[in-house]
Amino acid sequence: MNTPPPAHMTDRQAIATLVSLWRAQAARLAGGVILALLALACGLALVRSSGLRLAGCVTGEIVIATAFLQWVGAGRVVLRYAERLCAHDAMFRALADLRVWFFRSLAHGAAAGLGFRRAGDMLSRLVSDIGTLDGLYLRIVVPLACACVTFPILLVFAAQLNVGLAVVIGVLFACGAFVIPWRIARSGRAAAGQMAAQLAHLRVNVLDLIGGLREIRAFGAQTRMLARVRASDTALLQSQMALARRSALANAGAFLSGQAAIFIVLLAIAGILFPAIPVLKGVGLLFLSVAAFESVSTLTRAGLQAGAMGAAAVRVVDIASENQPHAPDRALTKAPAGTDIRFTDVAFRWSDERAWVFKGLDLDIPAGARVAILGPSGIGKSSLAALLLRAATPQAGTITLGGEDIARIRPDSLRARMAWLSQATHLFDDTIRANLLLGRPDATEADLWQALDDAAIGDVVRDLPEGLDTWLGEGGLKLSGGQGRRIALARTLLTQAPILILDEPATGLDAQTEQEFLLTLNAVTTGRTVILITHRLTGVEKLDQVWRLSGGIARVASA
Repeated sequence: MNTPPPAHMTDRQAIATLVSLWRAQAARLAGGVILALLALACGLALVRSSGLRLAGCVTGEIVIATAFLQWVGAGRVVLRYAERLCAHDAMFRALADLRVWFFRSLAHGAAAGLGFRRAGDMLSRLVSDIGTLDGLYLRIVVPLACACVTFPILLVFAAQLNVGLAVVIGVLFACGAFVIPWRIARSGRAAAGQMAAQLAHLRVNVLDLIGGLREIRAFGAQTRMLARVRASDTALLQSQMALARRSALANAGAFLSGQAAIFIVLLAIAGILFPAIPVLKGVGLLFLSVAAFESVSTLTRAGLQAGAMGAAAVRVVDIASENQPHAPDRALTKAPAGTDIRFTDVAFRWSDERAWVFKGLDLDIPAGARVAILGPSGIGKSSLAALLLRAATPQAGTITLGGEDIARIRPDSLRARMAWLSQATHLFDDTIRANLLLGRPDATEADLWQALDDAAIGDVVRDLPEGLDTWLGEGGLKLSGGQGRRIALARTLLTQAPILILDEPATGLDAQTEQEFLLTLNAVTTGRTVILITHRLTGVEKLDQVWRLSGGIARVASA
C-alpha cells in the first residue's frame, strides 16, 4: 500500500485495510467459501434425507433411495476435506502476505531499525495479533456465508408447511446466528482490545526478565521483577475470564434458540399452536433445523472473537499509520552524485505527545568532510541519523543531499549512498559470511576479505577453523565486544557508500579497544563523508569540524 491508513482508525477501517492486502489470494479465498457452501448443501441434504428415510421406515413409506444418501454422504466428506484444504491454504498465504507487509511497514516506519520499539510489543503484534486474524476468514467469513445460505433454505422448507412456523423458526435462527453474535462482538470489543494490550505488556515484562537476568540477580531484584510478571499475568487472566463468561452466556443464548426451534417443530407436528403438519415432512424439517442450528454455536464464538480480531487489526495497522505520507516511489528520483548534506530550519519530534527534538536546526556537512556531532544522551544525536536515513520525517524544514531534498529521493537510492553503524548494531545468529552479505548481497569472496582486512579483523577470521562460515551465535556472542564491532564495521564498509554515519560506534568498548577501533576508522574512511555521532571525543579522531547539539539547534564547536 502506498497510502498509509488514517491515525486513530476504527477496527472496521483496520480490518478493511488488511482485507485489501489479501486481493492476491482472492481466488483461493473465494474457492474456500464456495467449497464450504457446497459442503453445507450436501450436509443439509444428508441430514434432511436421513430424517425422511427414518420417518419413512417408521411409517412404512419408501421415501428415498439408499444410493442418494451414499452419494450425498460421500460428497459431503470430499467437499468438507477440500474446503478445509483450500480455505486453510488460502488463509496461510494471506497471513504470509500480511506478515511481509507488516515487516515492510515496520522497516519503513518512524522507528525503522533504530530500536525505539519494545521487543515484546513487536513480538505480540507479529505473532499473536496477526495469528488472531486468521479467524477473520476461517471463523467469521466462512461460517457467516454458510449461515446466510442456510437461513433462506430453512425458511423455504418451513414456509412450505406453515408460514407462521417459518416466521418463528426464522426469528430464532436470526437471533442465534446473527443478533447474539453481533451483540457479543459489540460488548466484548473494549475487553478484547484491553486483553491484547495486556498480552503485549506481559510479553514485554517476560522479555525484560529474561534479557536482564544478569542485572536482576546482581541487584537482588528477582522478587520485584517476578511480581511485575505475576501482576501482568493476573490482569490478563482476569480479562480472559471475563471474556469466557461472556462466551458462556452467548453460547447459552444460541443453544436455547436452537432448542426452542426444535421444540416448536415438534409442537407443529403434534398440531399444538400451529395447524398439524404432515409427520413425514415435519420430521424432515426437524432434522433440517437440527443441522441448521449446529452452525449457530460457531457464529457465537466468532462474535466473541470479532472483538479480539478488531483490536488485533488496529494494533497491526497502527504500525503503518506511523509512516509519514509520501509520494509513490515512481514520483521520486535517484540520489544525486553529490554528497554534501544540508539541514535547513528543521523541526522534528517523534510524536505529538513528546517534546521537540529539533526546532530550527541548521547544519552544513560538505562532501568528503569528516565531522563530529557532539551532545549528551537524549539531545537528539540518533534522531539526526534517523532523519538522514529517512527512517523519520521532519515536521518542518528540509534536508538536502547534493542539493536535492531527500523527501524526493527514493529510499533505496538514498540508503545506497549512506551506510550506518549504530551504537547497538545487531549481529545475527548466522555465519560471518551471512552477516557481511546483509550489507551487499552481491559481494564476492574477495570483497568480503577486503572489508574484513579494512576493519582490522581479517586475520582473526582467517584463524577461525571455519573462516567466513564460522557461526557467530545470538548477538555475536562467540566474539569479544571489539571483534563484534569490527565485524559490524566490515559490513558497513562493504556497502561502499560514500557517506558513513557512525552513531556512537565504540559504545561498550574499553578505553584501549575504543582508541584502536577509532584509529581503524580513521584509516579506512579516507575519501568518504564521515558523520561521527558521539557524546565525547577521545582525541584520536581525524575531524574537519565539530558541531555541538543544544536546545534543538547545532553550533560549530571547532574547526
